[in-house]
Amino acid sequence: MATTVTESELIGGVKIVSLQSFADTRGRFLEVWRSEWFGGAPPMIQSNRSDSVAGVLRGLHFHLRQADYWYVTRGQVFVGLYDLRRSSPTRGARQTLTLGDGAELGVYIPRGVAHGFYAVTDCTMTYLVDGYYEGGADEHGVAWNDPEAALAWPTADPSLSPRDQANPRLADIPASRLPE
Repeated sequence: MATTVTESELIGGVKIVSLQSFADTRGRFLEVWRSEWFGGAPPMIQSNRSDSVAGVLRGLHFHLRQADYWYVTRGQVFVGLYDLRRSSPTRGARQTLTLGDGAELGVYIPRGVAHGFYAVTDCTMTYLVDGYYEGGADEHGVAWNDPEAALAWPTADPSLSPRDQANPRLADIPASRLPE
């Protein structure tokens, strides 16, 4: 199977990457990122790693000046995406998918799409971003369980950071603070 990049049918600009793995008795190899897979997207300039214990939910977060590319190197996560972009033809669309543990997938998340993940197991995620971390200047959030986003998380009682516990509902975010 060759690596394939598929545009999400639900959220414009989200790309699901089915990765090709090469395995033998020594182990396995796979490419997880190639800039050519994403055409004219800005270059990824920073790589990050996130380790989470089972039961943690991180999100929903969104950025006005940063796109992400996620790949899970250990464990399994349930990903929730919601299109917040005011000018997007898919505004209000939602999507969920599973990354890791046999699902050799990566996901490209464009600016303005709210994103979060629930650690189904202890996990390690590596992610690339096309903007340097600015100390929270481009860190925005929406309540993980917002009824408007209506994401079908696999739990009703996740472990959340204080920041994510304080994320507002969409109805409480002024339109001017949402992504264009």
